[in-house]
Amino acid sequence: MNVTLRKIGNSEGVILPKELLERHNLRAGDTLTLVEENDEFRLRRTGDDPEEFERKMKIARERMKKYEVAYRALAK
Repeated sequence: MNVTLRKIGNSEGVILPKELLERHNLRAGDTLTLVEENDEFRLRRTGDDPEEFERKMKIARERMKKYEVAYRALAK
């Protein structure tokens, strides 16, 4: 599927075909993450991956436990 960069206000953007938006249940205002790897770009839906969320929460819990004393001091 080919798309073209277009001038949108002071920026440049890509218009996604209606069929693609419908197939992935995307609507105006949805947030996507642009992932750049080597010479490729990929768009991912933001916040819809429960495994990714759980991975991030695990990291957050580890950090909170590791720095618990500092966080308690800062919270005063």
